[in-house]
Amino acid sequence: MGNLIKVLTRDIDNNGGNFFLDFENAQPSQSETEVWEKVNQVLTEARVILDDLQAYRGAGEEIRQAIQSPGVEGVQEKAWAAVVPLVTKLKTFYEFTQKLETSLWSLLDVLTSSGSTPTQHLEQKQALARQFAHILHFTLRFDELKMTNPAIQNDFSYYRRTISRMRINNVSADSGNEVNNELANRMSLFYASATPMLKTLSDATSKFVSDNADVPLENTTDCLSTMASVCKVMLDTPEYRTRFASEETVLFCLRVMVGVIILYDHVHPAGAFVKTSNIDMKGCIRVLKEQPPSSVEGLLNALRYTTKHLNDETTSKQIKGMLQTN
Repeated sequence: MGNLIKVLTRDIDNNGGNFFLDFENAQPSQSETEVWEKVNQVLTEARVILDDLQAYRGAGEEIRQAIQSPGVEGVQEKAWAAVVPLVTKLKTFYEFTQKLETSLWSLLDVLTSSGSTPTQHLEQKQALARQFAHILHFTLRFDELKMTNPAIQNDFSYYRRTISRMRINNVSADSGNEVNNELANRMSLFYASATPMLKTLSDATSKFVSDNADVPLENTTDCLSTMASVCKVMLDTPEYRTRFASEETVLFCLRVMVGVIILYDHVHPAGAFVKTSNIDMKGCIRVLKEQPPSSVEGLLNALRYTTKHLNDETTSKQIKGMLQTN
């Protein structure tokens, strides 16, 4: 796509701003390198986690056999042997959220600092803006994969029931990776959410705002709304859209756009759907609905069910109608 995309976007202060946003190849300047390297380690791990989640098949058959034959020792042992390594993976996924939060805070700390407009930050710190986009892309992709894999909650539920039974019967779990009660409760809440990573990121962004009272709120909300506008313009303008090398680049932009809308909606007091919002919500939803339904249904559901203000009285009937399920 020429890899360098020129985006014409409206800055928050209504001054026209032109800048290049390269989601594929932006490299860190000297001032960005320290933060970039730390975040890059986390993004490298994120790719492994997505691969592991995509390959996650669950222990459904072994669990079914164990439930059907409760008195057969060998069947129970086989189910337990199948479930334990899977729960170890689920534990790894859950513990990764802490690294993701830390990376998000590091990036927001730079991209919301005073002295520059959101457009200037995104233009001048493109490598960090690109990493922020990759965190959002990972988050939406993780949730899409989790949402379509019921084996995850089934495996974890079976693990918890079995561990509980073992404790009652004073049987050792014989596993160095046993998940203790407190961690199991936290993991259970995490995986019970339809979009667990988005919830994690939304909570982390809200915490960033509350913990940094010296940073004006609009520094954060303007950064998020500018990123949403940039993504929408890239998707909505044929001359930019034709430069995308693959359909995956389109999906990348769509996920990033939806991610920043949800974060904005959680941290802005009035949310993303109010008329005075700096995000063109009608335009963003329209862009989503112009894509093949199979590729965006998860993203539309994220807007329907993970945002905070969609059902407020201040949200227009038109926007609510656009997001209604058919």
